[in-house]
Amino acid sequence: MRTSFDFAPLWRSTIGFDHLADLVDSTLRQATEDNYPPYNIERSGEDHYRISLAVAGFGASDISVTAEQNALTIEGRKPETAAHEYLYQGIAARPFRRVFNLADYVQVKQASFQDGLLIIDLVREVPEAMKPRRIAITNGAPAASQIEQKKAA
Repeated sequence: MRTSFDFAPLWRSTIGFDHLADLVDSTLRQATEDNYPPYNIERSGEDHYRISLAVAGFGASDISVTAEQNALTIEGRKPETAAHEYLYQGIAARPFRRVFNLADYVQVKQASFQDGLLIIDLVREVPEAMKPRRIAITNGAPAASQIEQKKAA
């Protein structure tokens, strides 16, 4: 069952967030798809995040991590090996592709592989020019700039 969201109230008070509806829609679509491999998203500080993926059966060389503008893509593929005769195969080692949408200024700091977990650390680094700044209020009329014009001779 899919729920539709009405973004009309949001559009009345925001500018430049047109892509928000598409982002929510793609996230809802992803949530109903395959949930492999399982993962956690942690917040370890105000601007620090960690994604942990359980990738049992994969090695570090079987996984690629790609950071693009506002997206983190993680792909895993096991190399083809000789066919095994499994009596029971409970460890899924099928290929996967997982995409995480990142907010503005969120950067991947490092990726590590430990105990069957792929751990990706992220941090939000807002440039100084984008941080809020206090504007001084002066008394009196604003300083008018004067433009000199030459008289025609």
